Amino acid sequence: EDRPQDLKPRPPVVTIMGHVDHGKTTLLDKIRKSNIAQKEVGGITQHIGAYTISIPHPDKKNQLAQITFIDTPGHAAFSAMRARGANVTDIVVLVVAANEGVMPQTLEAIDHARAADVPIIVAVNKCDHPNANPLLVRKQLQEKGLIPDEWGGDTIFVDISALTGQGVDKLLEMILLQAELMELKANPNRPAKGNVIESGIEPGGPVATLLVRKGTLHAGDFVLCGRYFGKVRALINDEGQRVKEAGPSIAVKMLGLNGPPEPGTEFMVVKDEETARKMAEERMQQAEEKVAVKPKPRVTLEELLATIEASKIKTLKLVLKADTQGSVEAISGALKQLKSDKVNLEIIHAGVGSITENDVLLAAASQGVIIGFQTKIDAAASKLAKQEGVQIKLYQIIYELIDDVRKAMLGLLEPVTREVIHGTAEVKQVFQLSKGVPVAGCIVTSGRIVKGKVRVLRNNNLIYEGVISSMRHFQDDVTEVKAGMECGIRIEGFGDYQPGDIIQSYSIEKVQQEL
Repeated sequence: EDRPQDLKPRPPVVTIMGHVDHGKTTLLDKIRKSNIAQKEVGGITQHIGAYTISIPHPDKKNQLAQITFIDTPGHAAFSAMRARGANVTDIVVLVVAANEGVMPQTLEAIDHARAADVPIIVAVNKCDHPNANPLLVRKQLQEKGLIPDEWGGDTIFVDISALTGQGVDKLLEMILLQAELMELKANPNRPAKGNVIESGIEPGGPVATLLVRKGTLHAGDFVLCGRYFGKVRALINDEGQRVKEAGPSIAVKMLGLNGPPEPGTEFMVVKDEETARKMAEERMQQAEEKVAVKPKPRVTLEELLATIEASKIKTLKLVLKADTQGSVEAISGALKQLKSDKVNLEIIHAGVGSITENDVLLAAASQGVIIGFQTKIDAAASKLAKQEGVQIKLYQIIYELIDDVRKAMLGLLEPVTREVIHGTAEVKQVFQLSKGVPVAGCIVTSGRIVKGKVRVLRNNNLIYEGVISSMRHFQDDVTEVKAGMECGIRIEGFGDYQPGDIIQSYSIEKVQQEL
């Protein structure tokens, strides 16, 4: 363990959280004086990015202070990523739009921050909006236990406009003030340890964004990262530049691992490649054993009944491919929320990278559909999919993907039929046509009578079901008669009308089932 004399102050790691479109990325833009927001599809951050900024220290003249920001995506399905963001962070900045107030993901973010025991600074954004109500935001959050410091509580609130920059310097000052109170320290002179923030596969091979928690990570170090390992071939900072090292609280993209580790995984530097390989193999073996020893339940009567019933249950099978492990987890989690008693959703494979021939073969064998998120289709896979009749759908925005899967599940359900009663008529008198055909002279007592299916009720008992063959209003043939109007009705195959009989008009409609 580190000795107290070896510990040096380190920059705070800050996570910006809040509801979708409340201005998280715009705020980071303002802070970085760069333009992340416009690169985002639909303006919604898709992945965790980490950025370190240097700003003039508010108290110490001619000194710079550093802050590392983790930007967790704002959409609800990225809860898994956001939770991870909060667990590697020192301070949460909760962005709440002054014109909208507290929203579902605002509360979710508070829960994540509290679960990680992380202090919260509230940035009340969009204060320049004509409908801004910063006071209401304070009241709403006070009810949730975040009592503003100006009201005697211990939560710092700062009114800002990420768009104009109003209040942003004050916010940074408050972050540094909070960090000083926390006395954040780490030993930079030891082998590095930290966490994976994001991972994926790029043309040069697997990459991982690593946040160093303690020690210093150098190019050439041997890194063990969950079940994967490798030598640091390159470290790239948030500006896209190669760097030789990264100290505590700094995030860098690392090239050199032999696979994409799961976000949240701890990484550590080990003495040589042999140690790294050995430990990674042991972990891989442990993971495989864990999967192998899951006890198989004996078949129960309930399971047999379920199997019989299951033939009535439809199943939608999916192969899911996404650009990063974080996306895979988030989408899988969101799809699992689409629970239904009538349609099973089965993700038969989920992985990182482009859509390959193997994915197509798997989908074809399972009669499944391939869903891709921010990824590409290999040319050979595209050709094979056409041959095999496998559907591939690509998405850039997560909630469109979820919505389409929900619609596909609905599409598997046969529509159900339901009866719609249009109205009733009472037989007032019966008269004969010239050919001796009986006709019921009626008044419509409720709704409307439509030329179509009817049933005849006498003393509330059903005596006939059939179809209206003709319906007249005075001399005119009509297809519909409304309440309060009189009409003559002839029902195909029926002539035994009596005054007081009720004729009920109805139809059978097909309705899409709910999940």
